[in-house]
Amino acid sequence: MARIAGVDLPRNKRGIISLTYIYGIGPTTAKYILDQAGVSVDIKVEDWNDEHITNIRRVINDELKVEGALRSEVQLNIKRLMDVGCYRGIRHRKGLPLRGQKTQKNARTRKGKRKTVAGKKKVTK
Repeated sequence: MARIAGVDLPRNKRGIISLTYIYGIGPTTAKYILDQAGVSVDIKVEDWNDEHITNIRRVINDELKVEGALRSEVQLNIKRLMDVGCYRGIRHRKGLPLRGQKTQKNARTRKGKRKTVAGKKKVTK
């Protein structure tokens, strides 16, 4: 099993698909990595030899920020937005969507489970 950037890549998939299991690598970046390392995109991970894995690791370490370093950078960017108090930072702080989506009926993913608010009691005469 190939282990790159702390992630075990699935053996029975093509290299271009397997590399996308690493946080920060999508299909386009995976193709770029394989081209730079000189590995065919059609070869499955189980058919990679040690030289292929070494070349892929070298390309990822030299040119990309992935996994833990990327996650921490993203969290620092969000924290900076919240500290500055800009619109996006406030939306992050409140747990609301930040890219212009409506919130009256939707946005359940960001807002979480519904919190019922009790209605007013009717006044009896």
